[in-house]
Amino acid sequence: MIVNSTPAGWQIIYQQAHALLAMQLAWHWPPTLPPDRWVGLLAAIAQHDDEQDAWRGRGGHHGLTAAGAPANFTHKPFSLEQAAGVLAAARFQGRWRSLLTSLHLSCLYEGLRGQSDEITSFLDYLKARQQEWRRGLKLTKAEAQQAYDLLHWCDRLSLILCRHEIPEMGRAVEIHHGPDGRRYDLRQPHGPDGPVHIEPWPFAAPELEVSVEASVLTQLQFRDDAELAAALRAAPIETLRWTLRRA
Repeated sequence: MIVNSTPAGWQIIYQQAHALLAMQLAWHWPPTLPPDRWVGLLAAIAQHDDEQDAWRGRGGHHGLTAAGAPANFTHKPFSLEQAAGVLAAARFQGRWRSLLTSLHLSCLYEGLRGQSDEITSFLDYLKARQQEWRRGLKLTKAEAQQAYDLLHWCDRLSLILCRHEIPEMGRAVEIHHGPDGRRYDLRQPHGPDGPVHIEPWPFAAPELEVSVEASVLTQLQFRDDAELAAALRAAPIETLRWTLRRA
């Protein structure tokens, strides 16, 4: 979960919803690949945060901090089970989806190499399979990386939006380099209700709107996962929208 504090409580965005926002962003990017590869890339972006631990509120405190607040995903330890699960699910959509998903897992978790034999073995497995999939798909390492860079770019921009990380007073923040190798920045020069400017502008249309759904909680603390799950099931839903516009 992405957890944002509000004056009245918490705003919760599921990680799968954040991934769907990332895919909305990619959908507006002019296609740079053949249709089958482009659709596979969109699928990888939309599903890159799947296979989250299905805690389902059956007791325990998996979804809570030590203080009983909803736990942001950044407060949770690396889950090898989730990483292996999203890679296993990708396998059923083919080598291209598997390659993109594995590159994302390597990007996220390579820094954990050496923490345990199990993690290091998984990271080695990713690298070996990436080489195998590139060979089978007749792709160079640079070509695969260029496609993955769009996934990473959309993931970063979606997280910036979902976590309300746009700087105040029109200051710029870097998104990431895109598949073209260029650095992209965003800013909101006309205040928090104004359009978001991205420079350089990467999309086909001069302006577009994207959105994500969030659950609104007014209870600050929870006894356990079951109470949090019940609150989330009953929580009102709000749709967050952003207008992105060429500067």
